[in-house]
Amino acid sequence: MLKMRLIPLLLLCFSTTVMAQVDTTAVKDTVTPMLDFKDGILDNIPSVSIDENDLGDGGNQNISSLLTAGRDPFYSAASFNFSAVRFRIRGYDNDHFSTYMNGIPMDNLDNGFTPYGLWGGLNDVMRNRDISWGLKYNTFTFGDIGGNTNIDSRASRQRAQTSIGYAASNRNYNNRLMLTHSTGLSKKGWAFTFSGSKRWAEEGYVPGTYYEGYGYFVAVDKRIGQKHLLSFTAFGAPTENGRQGASVSEMIDLAGTNYYNPNWGYQNGKKRNASIGRSHQPVVILTHDFRLNNNTTITTAAGYSFGNRSITALDWYNAADPRPDYYRYLPSYTSTWASSTDPAQGQALYDLMKSDINYRQINWQRLYDVNRDSYASINNANGIPGNTVSGRRSRYIVEERIINTQRFNANSVINTKFGDNIDFTAGASYQIQKNHYYKKVDDLLGGDFYVNVNQFAERDFPTDNAAIQFDLDDPNRILHVGDKFGYDYNLNISKAAGWAQGVFKFSKVDFFVAGSASYTEFYREGNVRNGLFPDNSLGKGTKNNFFNYGGKAGVTYKINGRNYIFGNASYQTRAPYFENVYVSPRTRNSQQDNITSETIQTAEAGYIMNAPKFKIRLSGYYTQFKDGMDVMSFYHDAYQNFVNYAISGIDKLHFGGEFGIEAKVTPTITVNAAAALGRYYYDSKQSAVITVDNSSSVLGQQLIYAENFRIPSTPMEAYSLGVSYRSPKFWFVSLTGNYFDQSYLSFNPLRRTWDALKFEAPGSVGYNQIFDQTKFDANYTVDFFGGYSLKLKKDFEINHKPTFLVFNAGVNNILNNKDIVTGGYEQLRYDAQTGVGDPILADKFPARYYYAYGLNFFASVTLRF
Repeated sequence: MLKMRLIPLLLLCFSTTVMAQVDTTAVKDTVTPMLDFKDGILDNIPSVSIDENDLGDGGNQNISSLLTAGRDPFYSAASFNFSAVRFRIRGYDNDHFSTYMNGIPMDNLDNGFTPYGLWGGLNDVMRNRDISWGLKYNTFTFGDIGGNTNIDSRASRQRAQTSIGYAASNRNYNNRLMLTHSTGLSKKGWAFTFSGSKRWAEEGYVPGTYYEGYGYFVAVDKRIGQKHLLSFTAFGAPTENGRQGASVSEMIDLAGTNYYNPNWGYQNGKKRNASIGRSHQPVVILTHDFRLNNNTTITTAAGYSFGNRSITALDWYNAADPRPDYYRYLPSYTSTWASSTDPAQGQALYDLMKSDINYRQINWQRLYDVNRDSYASINNANGIPGNTVSGRRSRYIVEERIINTQRFNANSVINTKFGDNIDFTAGASYQIQKNHYYKKVDDLLGGDFYVNVNQFAERDFPTDNAAIQFDLDDPNRILHVGDKFGYDYNLNISKAAGWAQGVFKFSKVDFFVAGSASYTEFYREGNVRNGLFPDNSLGKGTKNNFFNYGGKAGVTYKINGRNYIFGNASYQTRAPYFENVYVSPRTRNSQQDNITSETIQTAEAGYIMNAPKFKIRLSGYYTQFKDGMDVMSFYHDAYQNFVNYAISGIDKLHFGGEFGIEAKVTPTITVNAAAALGRYYYDSKQSAVITVDNSSSVLGQQLIYAENFRIPSTPMEAYSLGVSYRSPKFWFVSLTGNYFDQSYLSFNPLRRTWDALKFEAPGSVGYNQIFDQTKFDANYTVDFFGGYSLKLKKDFEINHKPTFLVFNAGVNNILNNKDIVTGGYEQLRYDAQTGVGDPILADKFPARYYYAYGLNFFASVTLRF
């Protein structure tokens, strides 16, 4: 099996080596995000002659080392050209890429993801970036295996200028205003930067979505003498947006568009979205640079962030499901799956939903009507004997699911040189994060009150008033808008880490060695005593402690000053994330058994050429993940409750090759190409423990036959070819074509178990219908970008400063390809067969999909002075 998997990689290495001899192409610069333009494709690629000046360097003495932040033709394409299909570099999840800002780590401790939305709309002040990809060494962290980015947004690092810009788009938002002013570092050692923006859309590209976001930024630097620089930075990005929901194919067909969105419906003639995202988590950072001497600097930083991020959703009590794409409302259910099927009635329903949009969207008026007709009396309300509250008890409400985060980070890094050949870097960090998870009532939808009881427990324990309470110490609590209800718990997590790195540079060879160690602790803390788990819900749960370590090393052989061969490898362990440990944190402190750290082994090797007219990268990688964990939760109609799948023993294997080339054909024309060819597999049979929210008992244990299933929702193959023209008169255009393949649907583990497959013969049509993983069709995009920079005449200069008008316009997917599936998932609900010959129910709960935008654009004009 391993040999078969390696064949595509060997073929890639062979084919791209041949391409480097007969074809040439180019990519853009990721270090300057302002040049985030899409390069393109031409039918006829000009031939290029290669001479000795392009292939080598005249001498072998004092050969320069590879720059960690240098422009890389492959990663430039992967970062921009492949983004439309949610391409993930090497198939890695987002938690394998780390982000730092002004010296502190920005990644969330609960899931490892970078919260880019914290600085949304602040592009002007986030341009200074140091990026290292893969296992390369860097000067600010030990590093994750995917890549590491350090954003320097300090005031003294900003260009001294004022920038006023407007942008128009048809994507998530339609309009953007941005104002930024930076003073630069004055003779007295002060520097100031201020920036603000607004982004908005009454309706985005997807029907029913909207956007309203603001951004604010302030930074102050003070240089003290020649050795000290103090920097203060504060920013935030309050944002609200109506969200898009994944769609089932049947509703997409009924709506006649791949952008059907089940989250909205008309209310009084206006579109109203039930799923609204809100976020505002300000960040404050204080940084101190201490330059001991010309060879040694110490950067120490502390940061604090706080605030909420939330999502609204419909909630209902003893009422019909209000979601318009609920499986029982689909015409196929009436025709095929209902207990008394009626194809004629199913066709009539199909025709009705096809012709009337109101039957495909949320019926807000009906929800209000049900609530206004729902009169009820609640005895012993708010836990007071004899206290009766009467009125319209809402059957439907809009709830807001909130995560309040408080996080403190401290980090210090020393960089020093020992002579001309050794660079030494070491660092230490301490992080604390507290997440508060809770829900509150956002809208009663015409009712007078809601009640804080567990309707799922009412069905199982109809005579047990204690069991149905979400908060046993405040039973039958009457809820109004803004009141907390349901779950209420904290995540407390802390992490201390240290690392060291040595880089050794010699005439023909560079090598580095780095090591890290960390200690992580986390635990759940319940804020309410759940009636189903009175002894295992309130207060602190088990404290989980993990000591982890990692090491990496690499060597670069310098053929000459333009040609390099490198090889790097790493072995490390990583603590599991909170969300993959606790079985049902909404209700109790219970967690998976045998919690272990994940181990990661990875290696990469390749060839790089950096010449005036050519940049080439050809590399391969091989990565193994072992002992991963996951928890999946979903509502199950049969149990009338949330079911939890606690999965352990998740192994994964990623390997492949990467190729990128940038060729300067003429002083004005640049051609580029990039290719990523990989294979990403689950590499083990996984173990699952099944529980429900209403019981501490285990419903079952299953073996998941996930071995050789593909890692979902990212293309394993991506190719790009493009050309750009830069005029000496300060304008440019580019065109790029991209092709994607080998992307798969996220699969339901229940369908890959013995219980789901035992009544079908292996290899039969029925077996394959249940077991096989869905592959997305191969697809393509063509993108255009252009820009022009105009220097105004002196008569039009502002404050007697050189003044520029900069125009940029990008059109993505100019062929308007609307059939690009970017991701999706099989629904976790699955009804297995109960005997031989029973119908296969794989399509009863159909998969949901997301599609890339069709033709979309972004155009901006900026005044700089």
